[in-house]
Amino acid sequence: MRKYIIIALAAVCLFGLWPGQAHAQRGLPKQKGIQITAGWVDGFSFVKAGRRANFYGSVAFSRYNRNSTRWLLGLEYLQKDYTYRGEVVPKAQFTGEAGYFVPLAADRGRNVVLSVGFSALTGYESSNWGNKLLHDGARLRDADCFLYGGALTAEVETYLCDKVVFLVSVRERVLAGSTVGTFHTQIGFGFKFIIN
Repeated sequence: MRKYIIIALAAVCLFGLWPGQAHAQRGLPKQKGIQITAGWVDGFSFVKAGRRANFYGSVAFSRYNRNSTRWLLGLEYLQKDYTYRGEVVPKAQFTGEAGYFVPLAADRGRNVVLSVGFSALTGYESSNWGNKLLHDGARLRDADCFLYGGALTAEVETYLCDKVVFLVSVRERVLAGSTVGTFHTQIGFGFKFIIN
């Protein structure tokens, strides 16, 4: 029984549910956070027989400025699968990101914040992991290549407690240099952990 009481008290403290708790100010200058996000690429596509899902995942570091604007530096992995005569041909993109986000709307306590950001992206794209020969003897003409471009992101931050933020985002990536596709829409969710 004592174990359950300790777990319940830890959950109350972690999620800020203690009555009368003072909430820290949010989005202060020099406040830093680590965020982890994941989601779908170009619509919701789940695992099917002979086909994998189209997905992305990222990890980023963010730092708040005056007026709650923030800089973001991150790394992202994106995979989108194509099919050729029943064979899955994956396209993978590894990108680095530098972005700037501006808050558009927030409630009085800054518990929920809507932000818009622009990011510069650069990275590398691999088609079928460099294997150009397909199962029927056909050859891929798409070559591995370097990418460059940008992304426009709309993001909603919801504070679960002073140090944990739930994120929902929609973004449009535009990357030149790709041999398969230039535009990709991403819908994702994630968590940001305030570290300072």
